[in-house]
Amino acid sequence: MPTYVYACDACGKQFEQFQSFKDEPLTVCLCGQAGRVRRVIQPAGIVFKGSGWYITDSRGSSSGSVTSSDAGKDNKSDTKSDTGDD
Repeated sequence: MPTYVYACDACGKQFEQFQSFKDEPLTVCLCGQAGRVRRVIQPAGIVFKGSGWYITDSRGSSSGSVTSSDAGKDNKSDTKSDTGDD
């Protein structure tokens, strides 16, 4: 059974109500004022468990990531062409 969040237009109060799927939505606020109650739609809470949800879990052991020892190395060779025109 889900917990629904309602908001009162008269007092601005938000409250939660534990209801069954077959129950009718609430229409009267618990504050007692003559306000209209509407249901607030909220995103579902998602929990990711297990491997594969982090960037470190999605790669194999032969990944293309740069380690700290490889970061200082430059794969380009700086060769100057010597023309001999000195």
